[in-house]
Amino acid sequence: MHELSVAQALVEQVDAVIDQHNAAQASLIRVRIGPLAGVVPELLATAFPLAAAGSRMEHAQLEFTHAPIQVHCQTCGLDTEAAMNRLVCGACGDWHTQILSGDELLLESVELETVPTLAPSPYFLTPNS
Repeated sequence: MHELSVAQALVEQVDAVIDQHNAAQASLIRVRIGPLAGVVPELLATAFPLAAAGSRMEHAQLEFTHAPIQVHCQTCGLDTEAAMNRLVCGACGDWHTQILSGDELLLESVELETVPTLAPSPYFLTPNS
């Protein structure tokens, strides 16, 4: 299953974010997926717990945001939404378009839980007390 390798890469990426921010664990992971990304969100959601088992995101919630397909028309210059398997300009109908969004698979955000630090006690013992 292709989504398992994507989930494993996601775990590695989130693990790096946890390290970068000196956090204890991740509680929420939000991924942006476009319809042209080649990843089925439902299968990624099934694969993620397997990839995250025993990690610092083992209990994290995985959420998806969906990116619409948008194209830039090289003929009329407008940016419009398009449909899967029909990447034509929504304004003039021309097929000379460039994909602007809809093919991405991005780690959008991670909510982290930090380790509580103990404040130093105002009371301390000196050798003469």
